[in-house]
Amino acid sequence: MRKILVVEDEDAIREVLALNLRRAGYEVTEAASAEQALAVFSAAAGFDVAILDIMLPGMNGFSLCETLRRDSSEIGIIMLSAKAMEQDKVRGLSIGADDYMTKPFSISELLARVEAIARRVSHSSEEPEGAESEGRRVSGIFVLDPKSRGLYKNGKMIDLTQVEFQIMELFFSNPGTALVREKILEGVWGKNYYGDVKIVDVNIRRLRMKIEDEPSTPKHILTVWGYGYRWNA
Repeated sequence: MRKILVVEDEDAIREVLALNLRRAGYEVTEAASAEQALAVFSAAAGFDVAILDIMLPGMNGFSLCETLRRDSSEIGIIMLSAKAMEQDKVRGLSIGADDYMTKPFSISELLARVEAIARRVSHSSEEPEGAESEGRRVSGIFVLDPKSRGLYKNGKMIDLTQVEFQIMELFFSNPGTALVREKILEGVWGKNYYGDVKIVDVNIRRLRMKIEDEPSTPKHILTVWGYGYRWNA
């Protein structure tokens, strides 16, 4: 059973989210603060997805997101906020969140996004033995390893989130091909994703910070102006 961590200080909202997630078949752990969430979170806990409200008492959702992401590159993170400001979305995605939803939202939409992220996390944990040799993809100085869910550059491993890894899988499968943003969005987040295509740009920016020697003048993830991005090994 997939495990979900719900961190929301408003009792009514948290209880509604937890109730609907349990009805959908998830095992749910509730926390009313970041501090409570950290007390129950560990690699051994095996959470697939964390749903984090931004406006929490004490440590806020942004700080909690950063802490969880440092501890785990695999967990899926969805941030919730009553704010619709663009900088909040960009900040949340830039520090490691996989998705962002603005209140109010429909429960069906939330469940669809949780399911999409949970599938990615589940897929990463089900790689067969020997995948590190059988499934590795090589592109120039880069090696993409499905077993470790990591990217190697000149033999040095670069930790990737699940979303980042899937973007790189898409690039490695389409070398030298200009990919429109909508294709990347569909390939990584799924056909039924309700969010903004700008989530692609934020994750590309984050990937460049990790793999480019000079992120401001990228040589590998190139922008195709007015269209999307192209991988150049």
